[in-house]
Amino acid sequence: MEQNKPRTSGRWKLIAILAVCAAPVIASYFTYYVIKPQSRNNYGTLIDPRAYPIPAALATSTLDGKAAALDALKGKWIMLSVDDADCADACRKKLYEMRQLRLAQGKDMDRIERVWLITDAQPVETMLMREYDGTHMLRAKAEAVKAWLPVDAGTVPADHLYMIDPLGNLMMRFPKDADPNKIKKDLVKLLKASRIG
Repeated sequence: MEQNKPRTSGRWKLIAILAVCAAPVIASYFTYYVIKPQSRNNYGTLIDPRAYPIPAALATSTLDGKAAALDALKGKWIMLSVDDADCADACRKKLYEMRQLRLAQGKDMDRIERVWLITDAQPVETMLMREYDGTHMLRAKAEAVKAWLPVDAGTVPADHLYMIDPLGNLMMRFPKDADPNKIKKDLVKLLKASRIG
């Protein structure tokens, strides 16, 4: 019996450490979904994170075809854009805004990663890669992306910017042609509410 006491004590310590680590995330979701303060006026649409974890079927890869799981970025907030490799004006605008929004977070900018999911196999323009160096450019099948990402009525995933929390769950969608200043306010609130990532 004496030998079991240290093991039991060790288990309780481990559970206590896990509880302390999970507390900020639980508190932020509790605040958003249970308390629902009247003064809340987020711009982006909140999504139930339990319903949209990063799916294994997404099977992302780098531009040169090497497997690179999106959930390898867990632990950081992920700002996500979707488009084909051609990247027309609307796509370039989103990439620019993601870069600027991250920079606007100042000392918190390292808590955010930028990801562009490319939904076809066409080559990406070299100048575009250089201009948005630091953005993770990953290929994913269009069908898998469409099956995962929720959209507003009459839109497609390429019309939106998305946020993924540090646990790897999709939790916010910004509207088509979103106002960067309003997105910035939401990001400030998210980073302030959660001290993880």
